[in-house]
Amino acid sequence: MNIFRLFGDLSHLLAIIILLDKIWKTRSCAGISGKSQILFALVYTTRYLDLFTTYVSYYNTIMKLIFIAASMGTCYLIYMKFKATYDHNHDTFRCEFLIAPAVVLALLINHEFSFLEILWTFSIYLESVAILPQLFMVSKTGEAETITSHYLFALGSYRGLYILNWIYRYATEDTYDLIAIVAGVVQTVLYCDFFYLYITKVLHGKKLQLPA
Repeated sequence: MNIFRLFGDLSHLLAIIILLDKIWKTRSCAGISGKSQILFALVYTTRYLDLFTTYVSYYNTIMKLIFIAASMGTCYLIYMKFKATYDHNHDTFRCEFLIAPAVVLALLINHEFSFLEILWTFSIYLESVAILPQLFMVSKTGEAETITSHYLFALGSYRGLYILNWIYRYATEDTYDLIAIVAGVVQTVLYCDFFYLYITKVLHGKKLQLPA
């Protein structure tokens, strides 16, 4: 654990809190991609199956349980409790185009050809692109609510901070995970255009609009 990992986890947790708070308070999931949330639920479920086999720390266990429960809870709110407000007409990204390559890569490029390791690797690959349905939806509608923009910024910051965490660990512990680093860089790059618009528009009180 280091300060970059800690703040990365807190940024990730903040993103989830922002999203759940937005849905619950407005009683609406308008502007939220249910497909991205399903992908994130799949990511956390496949990654954290080691909860049943490996104990790292109390902090590690609690955070894993929070991410699994929150992702599944978000899917429940979108597809069941507030399904009448879900904009499925704009949430049209083909998720199979993300899941299938992640499966193939996990089978071909992994640290160890074992069940849990392949699932972990699959989750890393899938997480790097899981936000694409949300970004595609924002681009398709032409704009994003401020609160949705805050959620996306916090989520992107989490991965950016994790890159700093990997650099710090390499410098101090001489250790690195190339699969996680490459996937993390890809994920962060996907947010770059959004980061620029967020800083130049949302923080100045303007509604964020992405080019279609």
